[in-house]
Amino acid sequence: MDDKAPARPSRRAVLQAGAATGLLVASGVPTMVREALATHAVPDTASSLPTRPVTLRINAAMYELSLDPRTTLLDALRHQIGLTGSKKGCDHGQCGACTILVNGRRINACLTLAVMHEDDDITTIEGLASGDTLHPMQAAFIARDGFQCGYCTPGQICSAVGMLQEVRAGWPSHASQDVAAPMARLTDVEIRERMSGNICRCAAYPNIVAAIHDVAQEA
Repeated sequence: MDDKAPARPSRRAVLQAGAATGLLVASGVPTMVREALATHAVPDTASSLPTRPVTLRINAAMYELSLDPRTTLLDALRHQIGLTGSKKGCDHGQCGACTILVNGRRINACLTLAVMHEDDDITTIEGLASGDTLHPMQAAFIARDGFQCGYCTPGQICSAVGMLQEVRAGWPSHASQDVAAPMARLTDVEIRERMSGNICRCAAYPNIVAAIHDVAQEA
């Protein structure tokens, strides 16, 4: 009995097989296959979906749009309106780069549809400043150097603004020792927990926490 392993194909055999495949392509066989598949193709209905008119109030301005109902709020902001401050990171609600404020509450714009927000007051990073005067959180991030590449920064700032509003409203967090008691002071642990949905891949977290502390103390 021969125990030798089967011989591997030679380089010449591989080249010959490749040449044969090339001849089949040149002979028109793939064309025949494509024609056969075309007769059984599934019609493309995605491009034929009707759009619908949508009016959004963003940063105190009204925008009248015509959108595919499946358009996310993030894509409407970036592609239809041109407000590119809100960033698309993971597009799955995991990184927080697209965080904006809707009726004062922070949300991930990539996880909601634009058509759901016609009666809402939407604020993006572009709408936080008052003219040439920066929002206190924006100024604090600059003063504390709370960013490096800056990609996550708009979401971090919007999230921090919304987070402080939650604290003022008495919302507890998973780090709260007593969820029924009013918070005596905003600790580093509380800030890190409440901002845990916003990822900074440059790891500027200590400076972000410091910036939030500054604004919280001034408020």
